[in-house]
Amino acid sequence: MVNQGAVVSVRGGVVDVQFERMLPPVYRVLRTGARRQIVIEVLEQLNARRVRGIALTPTQGLARGMAVDDTGQALQVPVGKGIVSRMFNVFGRAIDGGPALADVKWRDLHRDPPPLEDRSTKSELFETGIKAIDVLVPLERGGKGGLFGGAGVGKTVLLTEMIHNMLGHQKGVSIFCGIGERCREGEELYSGMKEAGVLKDMVMLYGQMNEPPGNRFRVGAAALTMAEYFRDDEHKEVLLLIDNIFRFIQAGMEVSGLMGQMPSRLGYQPTMATELSGLEERIANTHTGAITSIQAVYVPADDLTDPAAVHVFSHLSASIVLSRKRASEGLYPAIDLLQSNSKMATPGIVGEKHYELAQEIRKTLAQYENLKDIVAMLGMDRKVVGRARRLERFLTQPFFTTEKFSGIKGQAVSLKDSLDGCERILRDEFKDYPESALYMIGAIGQAKKPDAPVNEEKTKPAEAAKVNARPEPDVAHAS
Repeated sequence: MVNQGAVVSVRGGVVDVQFERMLPPVYRVLRTGARRQIVIEVLEQLNARRVRGIALTPTQGLARGMAVDDTGQALQVPVGKGIVSRMFNVFGRAIDGGPALADVKWRDLHRDPPPLEDRSTKSELFETGIKAIDVLVPLERGGKGGLFGGAGVGKTVLLTEMIHNMLGHQKGVSIFCGIGERCREGEELYSGMKEAGVLKDMVMLYGQMNEPPGNRFRVGAAALTMAEYFRDDEHKEVLLLIDNIFRFIQAGMEVSGLMGQMPSRLGYQPTMATELSGLEERIANTHTGAITSIQAVYVPADDLTDPAAVHVFSHLSASIVLSRKRASEGLYPAIDLLQSNSKMATPGIVGEKHYELAQEIRKTLAQYENLKDIVAMLGMDRKVVGRARRLERFLTQPFFTTEKFSGIKGQAVSLKDSLDGCERILRDEFKDYPESALYMIGAIGQAKKPDAPVNEEKTKPAEAAKVNARPEPDVAHAS
């Protein structure tokens, strides 16, 4: 017999339900409405007969006294080989217009992180093919990397480029989770992945910005449940891409406000640290497999001291900060190389040579930053300024995802080529090259050499004859 209750009150997305027979536990899913199309998740037990829940679907048409069915289970999503190359919503329903699901099992969203004894302690590099990241902010296999930036500095473009570069040589499964982003972006990404032929190794989940906050708040847990299946049951490598983790925090803030909780600093929910930890701690590297996560993090008003950004920072192994100033100068990817950091950038992990080279690059860029004002006033042309400016331009890169806009063919660059290029620039091998020769290229070998001045001692005989045959310059007559 179905445990049935009745709606007592409706306040926006918050619904109170009275049960006379048996009180549903927290996280239980309830259904109501004329066709049982309204889904509610229990978040509080108010007393022995009443629960308070948050609606995961729009509540139009809901009224007091309506019957509510207790489904007897929490939110569940499908897991298994049958979910690959499909797109889902938070309820585990396929939204790509494809055939019905087959060869799947259903699992609860709410799961505990793996215990410490099951976690792997190895530190391995995760190569992305993007020069600035691989050289200065290396990512960790089984770690968490964050892309921090305000609106319009290229977080989603950089994330999409990483998908493109990594799916080609990624042996496992990639899961893309869109939290509170635009429907247009979801459709474009799905079409782009399909055209590129990489959808066969990918799963997509979306809780878009037009969805209720409860829906957006749970879609991250749905993606992690799928990722955990591939890691623990299939023993595969999983690449989890989240766009945007700030929208998860924002959805939690909306849910908290609807539930009547007193906000903490800057309006955020008092439980923000706990909610974020519950999601981030499930992303882990175990003895059987690894979930490597790359997350876009919107930074309100470009303020990195915002509580949301600060709490996310504490969970990451690499923090990539995007700069509006660099974006305005056309230096893409617009990574602030001095503010970005990675715990992997140590001699014991990346190797002594890579570490020393990265430190030399940072030192050169930091000196240039300090000299910028003097250079602007006095026009000083220092060696360090030339090196820094050439490094900045070499660390730009044409992206596959922006080919149609820029007209420049995208390139992925190996770590070896990236380190080689930086080292040669620091040794002043390219001091005679114009800065523009190093802008938007891949490996350093693609830099085009300008017309070099003729050196008489080193000129070959045939070339020397041509040079000598030229008319004397005016300077000779002047003497």
